[in-house]
Amino acid sequence: MDVGNSFGLVDTYLPQHIIALRLLMAAIFGAMIGFEREINTAEAGLRTHILVAVAAALFTILTFEIFHTIEFGPNGPQADPIRAVEAVTAGIAFLGAGAIFRSGRNVQGLTTGAGMWLAGAVGLATALGFYIIAGLVALFAVLVLAALRAFSHRVLGHKSAGASGDEGRGEKP
Repeated sequence: MDVGNSFGLVDTYLPQHIIALRLLMAAIFGAMIGFEREINTAEAGLRTHILVAVAAALFTILTFEIFHTIEFGPNGPQADPIRAVEAVTAGIAFLGAGAIFRSGRNVQGLTTGAGMWLAGAVGLATALGFYIIAGLVALFAVLVLAALRAFSHRVLGHKSAGASGDEGRGEKP
């Protein structure tokens, strides 16, 4: 790795291929959630959810890589990686909150904001190596979004924006 260090490459705690796999899996799981949002709404979709999931995964991986480079003192490590995870969570919540708008009695973007927050959580879980949990949560999210959309349209009578003039739902016609 001496040649790599001269180019700025550093040894990592996790093998490089595992880091790449975790980022790829985060992108796939984010895409699962984002695809459902993309085909049903005009709001944040495929690209946004992929970017949120991958960014959360990358920040988490970097946090733990940095943690493993810190020298342990007599009282143990002087760093807390959970703080960085909390910062990632807060940042994603901030993005999600930016997707929420209120117009009179209508609130738009709650599901989009929640989806972005969930995509971040899925990215974080993937970065920590919990692939099965992350994949099942992403699948569950898609099922919930699809099933409850059908329920909302059929049982509760909510229509898409183009069908009834209900502009408050943010759905594609």
